[in-house]
Amino acid sequence: MKDTVILDQLNRPLQDLRISVIDRCNFRCTYCMPAEIFGPDYAFMKEEQLLSFEEIHRLAALFVRMGVRKIRLTGGEPLLRKDLHMLIHMLTTIEGLDDVALTTNGVHLAKQARQLKKAGLKRVNISLDAIEDEAFKKINGRNVSTHPVLKGIQAAQEAGLEIKVNMVVKKGMNDDQVLPMAKYFKEKGITLRYIEFMDVGSTNGWDLKQVITKKQIIEKIGSIYPIEPADPNYFGEVAKRYRYVGTTTEVGVISSVSESFCSSCTRARISADGKLYTCLFASEGTDLRALLRQDMSDETLYEHMRSVWKQRNDRYSDERTEENRKRRTKIEMSYIGG
Repeated sequence: MKDTVILDQLNRPLQDLRISVIDRCNFRCTYCMPAEIFGPDYAFMKEEQLLSFEEIHRLAALFVRMGVRKIRLTGGEPLLRKDLHMLIHMLTTIEGLDDVALTTNGVHLAKQARQLKKAGLKRVNISLDAIEDEAFKKINGRNVSTHPVLKGIQAAQEAGLEIKVNMVVKKGMNDDQVLPMAKYFKEKGITLRYIEFMDVGSTNGWDLKQVITKKQIIEKIGSIYPIEPADPNYFGEVAKRYRYVGTTTEVGVISSVSESFCSSCTRARISADGKLYTCLFASEGTDLRALLRQDMSDETLYEHMRSVWKQRNDRYSDERTEENRKRRTKIEMSYIGG
């Protein structure tokens, strides 16, 4: 059951919730978890620090009451969390929740895709930043070829999951992969979404000069493969979508740097240790785990969460400047869940 629509200070409703289930990852992508920072001695969260599946389910049900219609499970790499299919099944029992999805690097999908689908998972976003092995090995920091990811994509298709592939584009890292990726996934009939390199966190060495913009990406693709704009599916959709002419296959760009979409952002995020963040570029969050473990009633917890959203006024991408970017300490992407 949902309450009256709850709006933040800029009249944005809460519709989407991203829940990080683990802060660990089997990759060390340079733009997210650079190996020089997240090395062998890095202190990841202990099991007792992570929200339990029961705690996640309880929070999710309250967020659905607040207006959330879609939940996406993230990480780190969420498929490293043991028995994730059990959490997915628990979430699908929440009345009023329309969709449970997952973002993954795809390496463990080959083994888990059928089980995840059976548990109620509908959609999966698979991160793949290059189609050519040598480029991909350098990016993921673990010398992993594309083979296990492509195998995971195939397994997800065979399991009946809806698939989108996400590619972060960074000048000098993989901008030469934009067209090879477009060609490969156009032929496969799979939606590909390019993501502008963002200044999430403080360790990825972000520089505006390394951003390949939506305009540049679309011009590059359109010069080889004719495309046409596609209408938005819903308010708050972050990707600008296009369709290859004469097909039903789509390509899109998430342009949070060159074309901010703060005005229609309907997302909240929960970190693996239970902190609520109202912006991807946040500096601090609200500790919901502490409230959960104080035996607080659902009603009191709900009112607390509701007040956080009502006070929200985040619009970092609208306000991004060189000066405030350098001055502001931001939560790392691997912690907040992307």
